[in-house]
Amino acid sequence: MIDREQVHKVALLARLELTSEEEEQFTNQLVNILGYIEQLNEVDVSDVLPTTRAIDVNNVTRKDDLQPYAEREAILNGAPEQEGEFFKVPKIMSSND
Repeated sequence: MIDREQVHKVALLARLELTSEEEEQFTNQLVNILGYIEQLNEVDVSDVLPTTRAIDVNNVTRKDDLQPYAEREAILNGAPEQEGEFFKVPKIMSSND
């Protein structure tokens, strides 16, 4: 599993200053966590479909209805530059692409 020396090494790599009591505490906690994972590895999940969530969740969204904005001129007037009824933006692609 994991021992105190490994916890000490990881703490040094992460630039954590742990007391010896904290190293012992984290070692015990990690041993418990890894032991629990080993128990989970023994469970037969061959008939369980892979999922991304433990519970079923439905995405709550509103219907996307296209509606013209009533104050189109107000939006265009707020643009730094406009050309007719369109926004004018700088060219970002060259003819060499």
